[in-house]
Amino acid sequence: MDRIEKLQKFLEDSPEDDFLQHALALEYIKLEKDVRAKLLFEEILLRNESYLGSYYHLALLLQRNGKIEEAIATFTKGMEIAKTQKDNHAYNELQMALEDLEE
Repeated sequence: MDRIEKLQKFLEDSPEDDFLQHALALEYIKLEKDVRAKLLFEEILLRNESYLGSYYHLALLLQRNGKIEEAIATFTKGMEIAKTQKDNHAYNELQMALEDLEE
């Protein structure tokens, strides 16, 4: 059983597990199944807007697919959430990625 199958099996028992969905989205990115990954990241953030890792990866995915304005908005929203959580590490990662995008 590969990673995707394992994660899908776990999600059968915990369909709204943010960590499992995030991990599955990352596996889809590796296989260049961007639409599936994007949908998972968006589902996570609709349900739990404080799940910081998904902002970073969703924004990079959007950037890779040429959706620059959406990527900027996603990085920015992630930075706002990181600031409210006082998560300087996540804030700095998001900020650096945004600055790289805007150059």
